Amino acid sequence: MKGERVAQLELLLRSHPEGIRRAEIARRLGVHRSTISRYVDDLSKHIEIYEENNLIKLRDRDDDSSPMELSVYESLAFNMGAEALASNAEFANPHLASGLRKLAMNMRSYAPKISENALYLAERIDEAIQNNRNVTGRYNAILEVLIDCWVSGRIARISTSVPEKEEIEIAPYFIGYKDDGEDGRKPITVTGRLRHTKDIITLDIASITDARMLDETYTIPDNLRPFSQQREPQYDAIDMIPLKLWIREKSALNSFSAIIHDKPVLEKAPGGGWICTMKAENSIELLLRIVQSGTSIRVLEPESFRKRLVSLLESILRMYG
Repeated sequence: MKGERVAQLELLLRSHPEGIRRAEIARRLGVHRSTISRYVDDLSKHIEIYEENNLIKLRDRDDDSSPMELSVYESLAFNMGAEALASNAEFANPHLASGLRKLAMNMRSYAPKISENALYLAERIDEAIQNNRNVTGRYNAILEVLIDCWVSGRIARISTSVPEKEEIEIAPYFIGYKDDGEDGRKPITVTGRLRHTKDIITLDIASITDARMLDETYTIPDNLRPFSQQREPQYDAIDMIPLKLWIREKSALNSFSAIIHDKPVLEKAPGGGWICTMKAENSIELLLRIVQSGTSIRVLEPESFRKRLVSLLESILRMYG
């Protein structure tokens, strides 16, 4: 971790040739001010650093050369992609800011305007991290553990806020974005196999409260295709029924996880809860899932299905006298 902080310090100094105060460095790196001197000492063993008017600066070197150079078009495309990522991501990521600064340093000589914009975007990301430090820090720490497990092929033990998955062990196969579609969120998720099973699950990383790397290793099957686009399901041979439901909360839709249905469309109900419209298989299983949900789900349409549900409930009541 210390080496990473020193590398981040170098990037900060390179992106602020006018110099930067120790207090500001500590704020950006998320560490106590008293530790900055150690980082400065470590970095000074490799590059020339000096302090002037309470500002830490890098000594200019004429022989600095960029190890990699993108074209102007590549630079702009990357910058736009990074801006879209920063705008749509739930939580600001310090590694995105760090990567932007590295590329900005390379772009300075041949694309100064793009370089300036990339540095400004990195500043915005840093500011977002600082404004929500407690939540963002925990989230990114968990994401880093999962990435370490994924890269090194190690099992992760995680605790979550998801019922029945409070503590599980998972072999991470993929980490990436999922388009939730319900409320505009684009959560980063981890997909992998539950340990000692063949079950593959996908978890929103925001639902994970703790993550630890275990010593046990795993391998990803060769026939898995990461982030492949799923085709829209075809229901030609299945009787589907258009449903309009009132649901108390979105989690009530978990009741339909075992039946065939298309993508639910949600809108807020005037008196609270949500109105959900979707097509679902017209089966006894659908009726039982709604009964199982109790007062969390109410069928609004079609009327014929409502009558069928009421008839089933009356039959159950009669059976129990």
